[in-house]
Amino acid sequence: MGAKADTTPLALHWWKAVPNFGDAISPVVLAHVSGRPVVHAGVNKADVWGIGSLLQVVKRSYGDAKQRRPVIWGTGLLHPVHGTGFVEHVDIALVRGPITAALLGLELSEFGDPGLLINAVWPQDRAPNGKIGIVPHHTLVNDVVLQALLDSDDRYQVIDPQGDAQTVCAAIAQCDHIFASSLHGLVVADAYGVPNGWLAPIGQSRLKYLDYAASVGRPLRSPINIEDIPTAVLPDPLSPLSYQAGIDACRTALYARFPTALRARVAA
Repeated sequence: MGAKADTTPLALHWWKAVPNFGDAISPVVLAHVSGRPVVHAGVNKADVWGIGSLLQVVKRSYGDAKQRRPVIWGTGLLHPVHGTGFVEHVDIALVRGPITAALLGLELSEFGDPGLLINAVWPQDRAPNGKIGIVPHHTLVNDVVLQALLDSDDRYQVIDPQGDAQTVCAAIAQCDHIFASSLHGLVVADAYGVPNGWLAPIGQSRLKYLDYAASVGRPLRSPINIEDIPTAVLPDPLSPLSYQAGIDACRTALYARFPTALRARVAA
């Protein structure tokens, strides 16, 4: 008999409490890079952690040595944590950005959010459709100020982050411009080369946005408020992103730092 690929599923933990396309693309991207099927796993049963601000969950679960040592690949912090000893009990291939690394005392020079690889999984030709997409954090989908903006001009299109992940990514890729308070609204826009702006993430920690921006070398200073969007000066929708080299460096690191042991192997 000839050799055949090992199709043993990889166990990945991703956040499922509320439907959110940014979390939903984590197993899709992992399957793309590993060449293996991916299944959801509990926090103590995961082989790998990928997309998400989940390292504080890792800290709670791996505060002491366990038989299992999961791989951390592109995961970030939601907020600073007290105590970083848990990093001795996991295998860190890559974290999302330099702020996460600094807060954990890690001396790393490469970073990357795995969401930047979604364009390789679901390719989209860049053909701007004249729409300005708004990707709110899932807690802000029904915001009254957002609704007023949508009612003011049919150029504005809300893209619900709780929708089907592939549909959401396609909608982002087709817009002239994206404003997002969803972190992965920004990440996915970057993946498809869509100019985008940071929308004020009301009630959300800003660490994850700044962490991601630092990873790609983007000068993200402060977010825009919804009511200020109509006066924003937008770039040409086909203009290249000024920090594209940083995106490319993160993509290279995501592939290069992915552990060989997690890739599909050929079994006899």
